[in-house]
Amino acid sequence: MSEQTSDETLQQVGEFGLIDRVARMVQQGPAVLLGPGDDAAVIAASDGRVVASTDLLLEGSHFRREWSSAYQVGRKAAAQNLADIAAMGAVPTALLVGLVAPGDLPLTWARDLAAGLADECAPLGASVAGGDTTRGDVLTIAVTALGDLRGRPPVTRSGAHPGDVVAVAGELGWSACGLEFLARGAQADAPEEALRRHRVPRPPYAAGPQAADAGATALIDVSDGLLADVGHIADESGVAIDLDRELVEARVPADMADAALRLGIDPLEWVLTGGEDHALVACFPAEAALPEGWRALGRVEAAGAERGAVTIGGKTWVGVRGWDHFASR
Repeated sequence: MSEQTSDETLQQVGEFGLIDRVARMVQQGPAVLLGPGDDAAVIAASDGRVVASTDLLLEGSHFRREWSSAYQVGRKAAAQNLADIAAMGAVPTALLVGLVAPGDLPLTWARDLAAGLADECAPLGASVAGGDTTRGDVLTIAVTALGDLRGRPPVTRSGAHPGDVVAVAGELGWSACGLEFLARGAQADAPEEALRRHRVPRPPYAAGPQAADAGATALIDVSDGLLADVGHIADESGVAIDLDRELVEARVPADMADAALRLGIDPLEWVLTGGEDHALVACFPAEAALPEGWRALGRVEAAGAERGAVTIGGKTWVGVRGWDHFASR
């Protein structure tokens, strides 16, 4: 994280001063042939195909400066986009970042944001290859992630078949748990793991290509909630999915269960409907061996009259299934 203590603002240094102080300080990964400084970056695509995904983070909706540091926001912004690349069975190569910021934003905040973005990319051999900045009233971060399939076919949401095993890599529910405590102003009572995971998720990046190599028929990043995102697989594949309640309950750590009990909340609500942990969920043929780190959650069934249906132990979940950017409040 940057140790810069300057009290300069973006208005004082200007757009090109910001670029000089932030964009050009980032080390470039091996896939970046030409980084910041020209009209566009040049990224190697050894596979001949480029996987691309984009996301927006708005202050007040996706992050709050009183809850997370700029460095943590940078890590989170990178993670949620890099996880989308992994969810296609690809390896991340680069990020392009757009920043909309008020003129009085401290330069140190922008520098620490850039450091967080870079540090999340670095272990993957990826990097921030370029982007843009402009002035605006609402602090907004736009991230586009690029990836390389390295000869693999992309694993989409539409390939699941009846009889497939549904499995998960990574953790579920921690981010929602942390958000609940922060929203209640009860940060001091929250499990440390919940706060850490809400501020900086830990997607299992390697699990995406690993699943593709193991024959996964469908794959998705859990960003909006397990039920909602598994529902996307069910809908796109024209199937139904039943999650095993006991297997789902086994994903609830003791600390999370204790925290839920203190708040009078069913911890399954966090695991099933909480987003932003960025675990990966895949469907595998019944005869396939699950790769290391993957755990079974349920099974794909024929759709019948309920194409896209997701049940838990054969029963429909009553209530919200996950986050919807326009319907959720």
